[in-house]
Amino acid sequence: MTDHQFEEGDRVRIEIPDETDLDYDRLHGRYGEIIAILEDDAGAVTGDDRDAVLYRVQLDDGTKTDVRWRDLRPP
Repeated sequence: MTDHQFEEGDRVRIEIPDETDLDYDRLHGRYGEIIAILEDDAGAVTGDDRDAVLYRVQLDDGTKTDVRWRDLRPP
């Protein structure tokens, strides 16, 4: 199992630095809470074990989205 930068229940802000990212307009600057931590094989593809972790975030408006560590910050 991979170490997690955030834990369930943590409040976070989504910070997507690349304005050309397809999720930028939809998610950048939004706030929510980590409700689940999932793992996949993306770390094997990128060579960075942190990429194997997906954080499921429930945004303040109730919608849910999965986000990688690099796009999350403490509020």
